[in-house]
Amino acid sequence: MTATMTMTHPWVAAGTERLRFGLEIAPQPDFAATRDFVQMAEGLGFDSLWIPDHPMVLGNATWTTLAALATATSTIRLGTLVACAAYWNPVILARAAADIDRLSNGRMVLGLGSGDMPHEFAQLGVPWEPVAARQARLEETLRIVQPLLRGETVNFSGDYVRAEGAVLDPPPVQQPYLPLLIAGGGEKTTLQFVAEYADSCNLGAVGWAGGTYTTDDVTHKLGVLDQHCAGVERETESVLRTGLALVMLGETETMAQAKLAQMPPHLLSFFGQLPITGTPEAAVAQLQPMIAAGFRYLIFIVFDPETVQMLARHVLPALTAA
Repeated sequence: MTATMTMTHPWVAAGTERLRFGLEIAPQPDFAATRDFVQMAEGLGFDSLWIPDHPMVLGNATWTTLAALATATSTIRLGTLVACAAYWNPVILARAAADIDRLSNGRMVLGLGSGDMPHEFAQLGVPWEPVAARQARLEETLRIVQPLLRGETVNFSGDYVRAEGAVLDPPPVQQPYLPLLIAGGGEKTTLQFVAEYADSCNLGAVGWAGGTYTTDDVTHKLGVLDQHCAGVERETESVLRTGLALVMLGETETMAQAKLAQMPPHLLSFFGQLPITGTPEAAVAQLQPMIAAGFRYLIFIVFDPETVQMLARHVLPALTAA
């Protein structure tokens, strides 16, 4: 772990004072619709906006979309949830993140993971390797990306990736550095990577998001993260604990369930137990235990403007007050 990891990023430190909330969306083919959706979220006071890194499944190249959103917004943080380490050369990955940071005047968060869609790997011509190999590639990527985003020159030669004299010029503008998020809940590797390299973790109730199906799971995983932080002599408060949930809200339970019924079966299966469906009051009741278990930041996967409005007007104030 580098000496700079003893610092607490200001974005993380703000979480000691108040709960915060972000949104994850799937960009639409019509960019104007995506832009309007994100500007609505910004106007409603959400702290962050995230997009997945699925160039084939979702039909956008991630970085072009984020670049456009960086110039169409002014306050909301922008991030990847998450960029797949196997899809990108790590130096290009760091360069893209730094460019978004400059375009947004210091609002970028780079989320990273090892990949979760074998069929997309096949479409991209990227080998779908065993978990251990994908995790090893992720760590090697982190060993290049993290110091680059902190203004360092990187020389690294690994089994999967390498860089010789790499430096970002111009660098990100965010101070003291551009923060990293690592998604997943693997207790031996992923959470160890969070402790060593990242500013934030992300966990949710599906296997690819860490397998935190109950509040006991959340408490346990965050406890393991605390142990890893102690092992590298890092303050636990320097890692932001973020939780993931898919939310579909309606004025009545029936109206909310109608939204869920429109989701294709393969997507329902992919999202596991992430969906929270019902009235705003029902959502508050399901989300409060997640916060009590240790999350200081919630990221909501959303698909419709009505849900975003209900979150902002009813759910977030109730959670904050509680």
